[in-house]
Amino acid sequence: MNRLLKIAGAIFIGAVFLLLTLRITGFEPKECASGGVSWTCRVPGLWLRGEPVITPVADWSFTDKFQTVKVQTRDHFMLPHSITTYCVSYNGELYLTSVYRAGLVYPHGRHWNENVARDPHVRIKIGDQLFDRTLVYVTDPAERAAVIQLKAKKYPKQVIAPGAFINVFHVVTNDQRASN
Repeated sequence: MNRLLKIAGAIFIGAVFLLLTLRITGFEPKECASGGVSWTCRVPGLWLRGEPVITPVADWSFTDKFQTVKVQTRDHFMLPHSITTYCVSYNGELYLTSVYRAGLVYPHGRHWNENVARDPHVRIKIGDQLFDRTLVYVTDPAERAAVIQLKAKKYPKQVIAPGAFINVFHVVTNDQRASN
């Protein structure tokens, strides 16, 4: 029994050391011009590092010059899970999208979508800036269509297969979410 406790303690200390090391290094997703460049662009990371922005953002159209953004969610164990995804500004608001191939249904298939369905609080990295925000799943057909149309215009080389489904998330502050 004493030996079992020593082994469990060593494993626990090792896991804590590993998490602390990863926390210091960040282990962000790789920087890629597009998520489809290589498989390494689709490998998730942990914590995002950058300069926190706490001031409100009145117009997100500055994101038009960025091809991708990084999003940090939390998994079941409250560990960070960060990915690179596409962004679109529409009417000065920011939207994130996630494409599902035919046969997959929201939120299953993408860990970050499942995490958002469970806890919509996220950290978004745009350039070197970090924004703590809330994602709201867009259900309004007109709003979804407008964002998807702008996405097709911003990313003309991205091929969406027939039967695919696009999740659209509206980026809001906690204050906006409370008023909706």
